Amino acid sequence: MTVSDKTLILDARQVKQKIKRMAYEIYENHSKDRTVVIAGIDGQGYTLSKLLAKELEAISPIKTLLTKVHLNKTEPQQDTVYIDCDLKEVKKRVIVVVDDVLNTGRTLAYSLKPFLDVEVKCIEIAVLVNRSHSSFPILPKYTGYELATTIKDHVEVVLGKETAVFLK
Repeated sequence: MTVSDKTLILDARQVKQKIKRMAYEIYENHSKDRTVVIAGIDGQGYTLSKLLAKELEAISPIKTLLTKVHLNKTEPQQDTVYIDCDLKEVKKRVIVVVDDVLNTGRTLAYSLKPFLDVEVKCIEIAVLVNRSHSSFPILPKYTGYELATTIKDHVEVVLGKETAVFLK
C-alpha cells in the first residue's frame, strides 16, 4: 500500500495532543481517586493505554494500574475474555477501558466481561477515534477524535515510531 492510498487524519503531534487532553479529562473526572485502572484491549488499544497511563501520571497525582484485556477480536464469544492482573486489584476502582478505534462497539462490549465479575466503582470507555457506527450500546466517555466515515472505510491507527491516524 502506498501513502497515496490513505489519507492522513492525525499526525504524531496531534495524536499526542489528543492523548494529553484525554488524560486531563480523566484527571478532572477522578481527581479524588488515588488509583485508576487503565485497561487496554490487546493490540493498539493496549499501546494507547500505556501512553494514556503515562500521560495521566505525568499530569496528576493519580497512580495507574495498567492491565491488558485479552480477547479474540474476530470471534469474541469463542474464547475466554480475561485481564492480565488479579481481579482483586480492580475491585472498587475506576476502570477506563481503552481501544484505538470505536467502530461498531462489539469489541469494547465484550472487553467489559471480566469487570462484570467484580464490584467496581465505575467503567468508562476511552478511544482515540470514534467512528460512530455503534451496533452495541457503547459510548465513549473520552474521545480523541470524532470521525464521520462510511462503514466501508477503514481507520488505521499507528502508534510508535511513525505515530499517525489514516483513513483508507
